[in-house]
Formats: sequence, C-alpha cells, structure tokens
Amino acid sequence: MELISIKIDAPPDSNIALGQTHFIKTAEDLYESLITSVPGIKFELAFCQASGKCLIRWE
Repeated sequence: MELISIKIDAPPDSNIALGQTHFIKTAEDLYESLITSVPGIKFELAFCQASGKCLIRWE
C-alpha cells in the first residue's frame, strides 16, 4: 500500500477531525452524531468505497 500526504488548507478558525473506518455504517453513525449534537453545524464527510468501482462518496 502506498501512503501519500496532502496539504489541507483550512481557515484559521476551523476545527478539523480526520478519521478512518472500514464500514459505511460507521460513517453514517458519525454523520448522525454530528447533526444531532451541534445544531446548524457545517461539515463535510467522505467515505472511500472498498468494493466495486471503489468510489469516493461525500456529502
């Protein structure tokens, strides 16, 4: 497996949480936790599909 690093240009007043999971259910759980915990939260969530066409899904 090749690991690469990328630069994340985030606004100075932003908070960033990065994580990794193998299951789409975990990504759904994270989404539900965020929207129910912080009213009006603005965030993006991405999931890299591990089977089929190996798509990257994001909202």
